[in-house]
Amino acid sequence: QVQLGESGGGSVQAGDSLTLACRSSGITFTSYNMAWFRQAPGKEREFVSAISWSGRMTSYLDPVKGRFTVSRDNAKNTVYLQMNNLKPEDTAVYYCAASQSWVRAREEAAYKNWGQGTQVTVSS
Repeated sequence: QVQLGESGGGSVQAGDSLTLACRSSGITFTSYNMAWFRQAPGKEREFVSAISWSGRMTSYLDPVKGRFTVSRDNAKNTVYLQMNNLKPEDTAVYYCAASQSWVRAREEAAYKNWGQGTQVTVSS
């Protein structure tokens, strides 16, 4: 049974930092590319960042480039999202997801396995 569990969310002030973690079980972690998506209130879920199974390739949503960094520790079956200089518009529930397709890494439909999400709230 595939399980993805996010942690690290919280309520912070604009300009602060948070690091999200997503630990996986039930999958061969090194066979999967991992991604972070987010869903703000009243909006559709959107792609934030992805990292290939090896960690050699990454992809980011333009508004988070230079502020967010995705990484993974394959020995710990965990993917991370370091978020710096957070802005109120980053407020959302953040989800991690696993997929074996890198070509479609930015597409929500490519991901069959999802975590339960972790809330990030940024106040101005």
